[in-house]
Amino acid sequence: MKRILVLGGYGGFGARLSRRLAGDGFEVLVAGRNLEAAKALAARLPHAIALQADRNGDITAILSEHRPFLLIDAAGPFQQSDDRVARACIEAGIHYIDLADARDFVGAIGSLDEEAKAAGVTIISGASSVPALSGAVVADLAKDMEEVRSIEMSISASNRATAGASVASAILSYVGRPVRLWRGRRWQDAMGWHMLKRETYAVAGQRPLRRLVALADVPDHDLLVDRVAGRPRVIFRAGPEFAFQTLALWFLSWPVAWSWLTSLTKISRFLLPLQRLTARLGTARSAVTIEIKGIEQDVMKARRWTLLAENGDGVEIPTLPTQLLARALRDGRLSPGARHAGGLLSLEDFRSLFRDLAITEETTEAPYTPLYKRVMGPAFAHLSEPVRAMHHVFGDGGAKGEAVVTRGRSPLARLIANVFGFPATGKHTLHVSFGENNGIERWTRDFSGQRFLSHLSEENGGLVERFGPFRFSFDLPIRGDGLSMEMRHWSFLRIPLPLFLAPQSIAHEWAEDDRFHFDVPIALPLIGPVVHYRGWLQPIE
Repeated sequence: MKRILVLGGYGGFGARLSRRLAGDGFEVLVAGRNLEAAKALAARLPHAIALQADRNGDITAILSEHRPFLLIDAAGPFQQSDDRVARACIEAGIHYIDLADARDFVGAIGSLDEEAKAAGVTIISGASSVPALSGAVVADLAKDMEEVRSIEMSISASNRATAGASVASAILSYVGRPVRLWRGRRWQDAMGWHMLKRETYAVAGQRPLRRLVALADVPDHDLLVDRVAGRPRVIFRAGPEFAFQTLALWFLSWPVAWSWLTSLTKISRFLLPLQRLTARLGTARSAVTIEIKGIEQDVMKARRWTLLAENGDGVEIPTLPTQLLARALRDGRLSPGARHAGGLLSLEDFRSLFRDLAITEETTEAPYTPLYKRVMGPAFAHLSEPVRAMHHVFGDGGAKGEAVVTRGRSPLARLIANVFGFPATGKHTLHVSFGENNGIERWTRDFSGQRFLSHLSEENGGLVERFGPFRFSFDLPIRGDGLSMEMRHWSFLRIPLPLFLAPQSIAHEWAEDDRFHFDVPIALPLIGPVVHYRGWLQPIE
């Protein structure tokens, strides 16, 4: 009988994992700082022993005395942790697995690879929902795709799932703080627990869930960008069952975003009692969804995997990767070395454990036609390749180039340009980030650090571009090997406005020297020129 030491073995996830490992025939050493809690759980498990151990202290003596085959760190939080436990395992010749979802911690585990190989032990970090399960699902969804443009993931837990102090601290560590994301083919910062989204989790034959989720910081924001063909945009969101809980954290994030506070980690002890007060409310339903958008044999496809967990079984999911990897170590199927858990398991591996839980899952697929191709119809094929390529927006994309900007000189023109965020007069380096969601494109133009954005969509057979409350509808007639954008009508808060008061603008797009070129003049009646920008772009591969 092989022996496994579980640090934090009586905690929210640790207790479930300890029970699973005992059920697999391992001798479990339930360890943690609270010896009485460890004894209480060990008494209910076959072949279990309670130990007192502190992951932040020196565990060398415990490893030497009890000589486990494997140490599992389920204690956390890992956001501010170092690798002392993993190093102690290497020195003792003991395998190591953790349930970390801390981005920097998991990403750095590979630095121990040579030492782990020399010691003949396996060191694995991130054996949890991310990056282990997420990596398995993405690999399944992306098979046969030559390029993946974007990956969006979200998890929403049942309100009855009790979160421990380490989970609360982990979440609060990034709320209101910058989260580095690969978007528009470059690294950009977003704000933790912002980017709110109303997510629908639907599986055929099951009642769907609708939950409010927000941006969380996880290892996949680095790992999947590097591992998946095409270097896709990766966004991970999470949220509790009730929208008011998500919104409360969103409101609390602002003092951190405004630098009034360094973080919210100190309030974690207050959140747990509040969570317990509402624990009886809500349902016992949790959900996960992962959607990828990519290219397979020149066809744009969106594939979406959704999991619904009933009867409170969602809280079991973070423990499943570690159980599977412990079995693989026992059976000699993992080689020595240090690496993260992304890509070590397949979706079929997880399905072998899903069968014993109240879990249903489903994968769907849908083809996609780019916005400009939908609007222009057969005429789209007559555009030059550089112009077509700029409008093949699906999931995510980016382009870079140069632009020359001229602003209007009148005080009113300068005021209007400032309100809309148009760039200053001069020559600029230009970067454009393209994002697509549900057929609506978001173009973020960055002129030497000055940004403005618009949303493009299809309405009544035409192209609509929205700048804040203003909406402009365009025809897209062919002009040479490119196109022009000619205004049909405009509105404010969807209230139609007279066309004779509309901005005077006919934008042109064409190809020259194998580059996409653009010329966009904007003027207003009685005011005159507001801004005129022209230049070139090339897609970023």
